[in-house]
Amino acid sequence: MTENTRNKTLLVTGASGKTGRRVVEAAQAAGFDVRAASRGGAVRFDWADSATWDEALRGADAAYVAYPGDIGAPGAAESIGALAGRALELGVRRLVLLSARGEAQAEPAERAVRESGAEWTVVRADWFMQNFSEGLLLEGVRGGEFVFPAGEVPVPFIDARDIADVVVKALTDSSYVGRTLEITGARLLSFRDAMAEISAAAGREIRYVPVSVKEYGAMLTDFGLPAEEVASLQEVFEALLDGSNAQTTAGVEQVLGRAPRDFTDFAREHAAQGVWKV
Repeated sequence: MTENTRNKTLLVTGASGKTGRRVVEAAQAAGFDVRAASRGGAVRFDWADSATWDEALRGADAAYVAYPGDIGAPGAAESIGALAGRALELGVRRLVLLSARGEAQAEPAERAVRESGAEWTVVRADWFMQNFSEGLLLEGVRGGEFVFPAGEVPVPFIDARDIADVVVKALTDSSYVGRTLEITGARLLSFRDAMAEISAAAGREIRYVPVSVKEYGAMLTDFGLPAEEVASLQEVFEALLDGSNAQTTAGVEQVLGRAPRDFTDFAREHAAQGVWKV
C-alpha cells in the first residue's frame, strides 16, 4: 500500500555517498522532506561519533541506513544496532538498510535491524556500476589499467540509481515492511567485460589486470590502509567474488515495474560526460 509522503521527514545517512545522494534525489522527487546527513554536511552525522546522531535523528519519520565501507566490517553490526535503537527512542519508526548481497559477514548487521523493533526493509545489492565512475576505483579506470582481484567471475552490476529508486519505493509502500529485497542489474559481466564496455564507450583501451586477493591486499597496504582494514577487505573480496553471486534477480523489476538500467547505457552516458577522459 502506497503511503503519503507529504510532511514526512527522511534522514539519509551517507548522503554524500554513491547511493546516499541518489536516495536524496529520489526521495525529494517522491515528496519527502529530506534530511541529508554526512560527516561534513549541514546536517552532521558521523558513525564514529554517536554524539552526532540525536540531532540528525530527532524529528525524522524514517531513515536510510548506509554504513560506510563494508557492512560486514568489525564493529559495523554493533554501530547499526545502536543507531536503530536510538532511532526508535527518538520516534523514527521506519528503517531501510543497505546490505551486501552474498556476504555472510553482513548478517549480524541485518539481524540488528530486524530485531530492533523498527519497521524494517533490507535491500541487498552487489557491485555498483558507479564504482567505475567515482570513488577509489576511478583512478585506475581513468589511467587505462584497472587492477582488481576479481578473476573472470561474472557479476550482475547494478546502477546506484536503481538502488535509490528501490529504497524510496520501499519507504513509500508498506507492503515492503519486514522484507529483504535482493536486487541486481539485468545481466552478468566479468570485470574484463566491464572494461571492454567502458573502453568502447570512451573510445580508448582500458586494460583489466586481474591479481590475487593477496597481491591486492599488499597493494592496499602500500597505499597506507591499516592492516585490520586490509584483512577485512580481503575477506570480503574472497566472499563476494567466489561466483556465488553470478546470477541475476528480478528484484528491480518486481519492485519498480521496469527493467534495471543496463551497463552499456551507463558506460555511454558517463563517457559522454567525460568521466574517463585523461
